[in-house]
Amino acid sequence: MKTKKIVTFGELLLRFSKDQHLRLTQGDTFVSKYGGSEANVAVSLATLGDDVSYITRLPDTPVGQAGAMTLRQLGVDTSHILWGGQRIGTYYFEASAGMRNSRVIYDRSGSAYSELQPGMIPWRSILADADVLQVSGITAAISRQAADATFEALDIARELGITVSFDINYRKNLWRYPGATPRATLTEMLERADIMFGDVIEFEYITERQAPLFNATSADFHIDLQPYREWFDLIHRRFPRCHKWLMGIRNQVSSSHHTLTALLWSEGQLYSTRVMDIPGVLDPMGVGDAFMGAFLHALRAFPDDCQQALDYSLAAATLKNSIPGDFNLSTDEEIRELLP
Repeated sequence: MKTKKIVTFGELLLRFSKDQHLRLTQGDTFVSKYGGSEANVAVSLATLGDDVSYITRLPDTPVGQAGAMTLRQLGVDTSHILWGGQRIGTYYFEASAGMRNSRVIYDRSGSAYSELQPGMIPWRSILADADVLQVSGITAAISRQAADATFEALDIARELGITVSFDINYRKNLWRYPGATPRATLTEMLERADIMFGDVIEFEYITERQAPLFNATSADFHIDLQPYREWFDLIHRRFPRCHKWLMGIRNQVSSSHHTLTALLWSEGQLYSTRVMDIPGVLDPMGVGDAFMGAFLHALRAFPDDCQQALDYSLAAATLKNSIPGDFNLSTDEEIRELLP
């Protein structure tokens, strides 16, 4: 029997950056790449061999068409993309270097996606042969209309019995439209989720509770699980529908040296994995999306082994740090080679 497809929904972005760690104010040439959280997840899944459809709204211009073409070349189904609007959303990324932190500047106002409204996407036909819908909090941060369109997708997915996978993806600089209520909106989205991913900062934001300190500088770091176990139990009582909680935990030792680990709470059990020491970070953008994409794949590849699924997700996210751009193009073979 053919495995049902995974559907991801979000805004495709055009990313501009400078080479050689130049500041945005230096040099004359920008390098452009396509990305965006849900597109990143879709590419990860397609690279790993999954059947995945990506839903967004793009302007019917050469720039929009090139974005869709990029996804198709990487194996993502783009046949349900909605065409309309005047411009694609963009962001500018300044890479970190030495003691200088990275910087992101968004330019998404008035994008084709920001004008999306409920009723524009035929969700029932799109989800007819799907069993997972992946969304993130970014979709609700762009505009009130985009938030309403996201809730429409979530509610139809629930009605059809489709698993909802949700990445918190809280970006405080995006919530600018009149009447925006980020914590309340993200909480409403989470109440509809079956699977959730976030980093420690996002978990802190949703729960208004401080996380235990993670200051690993090497792979020898020992993490105390008890505070996290209590935290996850508390979260699950608040959001009982969600039965799998995946948390990525990172420490930035320096701009090019990170440590990374992950936890998974599933059906009352807490799973942990090793700490990965990553001394040569090339591009940290999309690491969380690499976590999410690999985890959704692993739930199918190892349906009865939560520990294996967690280890697989961490390995994929670790490899993403070595790949420039938003997309994680690590293969299943490469990920498995990094498993403990």
